[in-house]
Amino acid sequence: MEQLPQQCIYRLQLSSKGGLQPLESQTATSTEPVWLHLDYEQPEAADWLRSTDLVSEAAREALLGQSSRPKLVRQGDNLLLTLRGINHNRGDSPEEMVALRIYITPSLIISSRHRPLLSEKDVYEQLANSNEPVTLGDWLVEMCDALTDRVGEFAESLHDRILGLEECIMDRDIPGHGLLGHIRKQLILVRRYLSPQLDLVARLASEKIGWLNDDDRRRLLDIADRLRRWLDDLDAGVARTAVLADEVNNMMTEATNQRAYQMSIMALLFLPASFLTGLFGINLGGMPGADNPAAFWIFCLGLLALGGGLGFWLHRNRWW
Repeated sequence: MEQLPQQCIYRLQLSSKGGLQPLESQTATSTEPVWLHLDYEQPEAADWLRSTDLVSEAAREALLGQSSRPKLVRQGDNLLLTLRGINHNRGDSPEEMVALRIYITPSLIISSRHRPLLSEKDVYEQLANSNEPVTLGDWLVEMCDALTDRVGEFAESLHDRILGLEECIMDRDIPGHGLLGHIRKQLILVRRYLSPQLDLVARLASEKIGWLNDDDRRRLLDIADRLRRWLDDLDAGVARTAVLADEVNNMMTEATNQRAYQMSIMALLFLPASFLTGLFGINLGGMPGADNPAAFWIFCLGLLALGGGLGFWLHRNRWW
């Protein structure tokens, strides 16, 4: 009889009477499916995964964290899955998605990860409070559903942030440095991981596995449709941020041009004055007003009149 590990996040039995029940036995002899949820970085869990005969060699490597990209491998009625979920851990970025590895046989579910996932808690709470019989198919559908719900929440939050940026730009307010680029990076990274996950869920719905019934397949197709909608929203977000980036560049170019234009106008205003002061500043005999004590003030008044006349001319021609 196979000894089960003590160091589990969850060690539960899927009950035909409803809900999830704590597994009392230390061995894999239960007549109903068992869910073992492990942190593969924990020494006891890692040692058990390396030594157990309950999983295949390929599944062993995946459950120990050797694989992170979404994938699906079927071996008869045994299934090996790698899925990705939004990272809600403190200090981490949401787009650094957490990999969840799952190995399912007709009598056993083994799932492993290192960083915690909110989706695993969602599945536990959903199934533990259920009054209906819980099957392997129910567990798998609920896990895919929880991961997709968390993706949807994150996509909605990005959508709201983009709306806020669009309102700022409509008010001619340039966003903070790097903010738009950060949102665009999140959109692209999340989409990169979700695109193969969509194909995986759609393929899973078409697999003829004994413990998946028609209702489970229908629900998986619904989840695939939701994932497709979120991917479309992410694509739209990427396009919208590109338009916003162009608009920000246009605003910055316009502001730079406006400043250059104002400087040019100022230079034009002072150009005649600079010419006249340079001309009257030469030390040669015969300069007009050289012997008149009021010549300086007359010259200053002439400069003011010239500047005022030039400003009026610029304003009338809508240059200023």
